[in-house]
Amino acid sequence: MLTKEKEKKSFEALKPSFHYTSVMQSPRLLKAVVSVGVGKTAKDKNRQAVVTDRLAKITGQKAAPRGAKKSIASFKVVQGDVIGYQVTLRGKRMYDFLDRLLNVALPRTKDFRGISPKAIDEMGNLTIGIKEHTIFPETADEELKDVFGFAVTIVTTAKTRDEARAFFTELGVPFQK
Repeated sequence: MLTKEKEKKSFEALKPSFHYTSVMQSPRLLKAVVSVGVGKTAKDKNRQAVVTDRLAKITGQKAAPRGAKKSIASFKVVQGDVIGYQVTLRGKRMYDFLDRLLNVALPRTKDFRGISPKAIDEMGNLTIGIKEHTIFPETADEELKDVFGFAVTIVTTAKTRDEARAFFTELGVPFQK
């Protein structure tokens, strides 16, 4: 079953425990934000091109560069230097990405034991850190020397951590036992 269908059925499953009276009270997915920091290789244009290209393949959308908010002399960073890339997914692209993440990529992760429930913040959003981008089938064939990690934040309308955990469990997010 797809993530979008699970989201629609989550109201009936969560209704008794959270005393919802309307479908609009039930949590919904708003967006998925995929972000990559380029770190030490910020000056290397070839590395940045590799990161943006592979991020576009994974998400299906071009990555937007993110500049440094302030200068830090000890890191040799000047305000405005590109220090990362970000993709915000909504609608169909978000659901497609989440389906691939939950059903294909996470099961391919080496030594995967589930996502920690502590990854859900107080606002009801889930942030997952992925160490290697090669777990996605779109990039598995390419060279393994330019491996990078990224973070996926799934933003919801859940009001509490408990509500979000129940919602994500209904969606099929594999939490640690």
